[in-house]
Amino acid sequence: MARGIDISVVAPVYNEEESLPELYEQVRAALDGPEARGATWELVLVDDRSTDRSLEVMLALRERDRRVHIVRFQRNAGQTAAMAAGFECAHGDVVVTLDADLQNDPADIPRMVAALDSGGGYDIVAGWRKKRHDGLFLRLVPSWIANRLIALVTGTHIHDTGCSLKVFRRQVVKNLPIYAEQHRFLPAMSRTTGARVLEMVVNHRARQYGQSKYGIGRALRVFLDLFVIKMISQFANRPLHYFGLFAMPFAAFSLVMLLFGAVDFARGSLVSEWPQMAAFSTAMFLLLAVHFVCLGLLSELVVTAGGVHRRNVLDRILADLREGPR
Repeated sequence: MARGIDISVVAPVYNEEESLPELYEQVRAALDGPEARGATWELVLVDDRSTDRSLEVMLALRERDRRVHIVRFQRNAGQTAAMAAGFECAHGDVVVTLDADLQNDPADIPRMVAALDSGGGYDIVAGWRKKRHDGLFLRLVPSWIANRLIALVTGTHIHDTGCSLKVFRRQVVKNLPIYAEQHRFLPAMSRTTGARVLEMVVNHRARQYGQSKYGIGRALRVFLDLFVIKMISQFANRPLHYFGLFAMPFAAFSLVMLLFGAVDFARGSLVSEWPQMAAFSTAMFLLLAVHFVCLGLLSELVVTAGGVHRRNVLDRILADLREGPR
């Protein structure tokens, strides 16, 4: 792939043979048009091991235009893995993600890139499908619930986290290891390093070809990944505090048992079994509290050795430098 690219468009592909030619034409029209202001671009198509003629179509597009690049998996790995592979292969200063099913409109890309470079210090521009053309109960209602839950748990208030049309600065996506169904959490994950997110209303179109690859069963995976992201973001910053929360109830319960045992012993209940039971319970819960504290200390050593705290500080410094001197 050529270096020195302004915009890299990353599109995961799975059985989209009919939509790919139109996708290319629409991306070309948008980025070769006057709104793109002469920006150089590439289209990175990541084939998630399609079973139809998608690969043949992509090869034909590459022969037609060398700005089209193809990455193919040896097995089906999912949309998030496809996006991660596209990020690895992208060379643009700005990385754009969108679906290959034509429901995202490539004509929105120049406007979103312009918003990223508007001087507001933004690192991500996330699309908002304000008027969606999807099924009510299978797509719209689960999406609404997921968006509200993600905003509540992560603190990232975005109306449409599931919209694949997003624009990133390259350094943002290059430093984010993602897996499972975590592509929708990219803005929330990026905010932990100080990235600034802007939301923009984009056009959404009804699917023209094929059928959706995602069903209601994905909701559970997204729900579990949400709490993984929340735990990782808190754990990486303050692991000792995280484990300390688990240690505190055990320490408090051991103290209560110790006090009850001491009071009963002072009353002269030497033949009672309560002091022995209290002593055993105190020791057991105290050991559990010490165990969690030790895990927190070990985690602090691991995080410090991995340089997570230092990288977060550097990210904040770099963000300040991008804003200019104060």
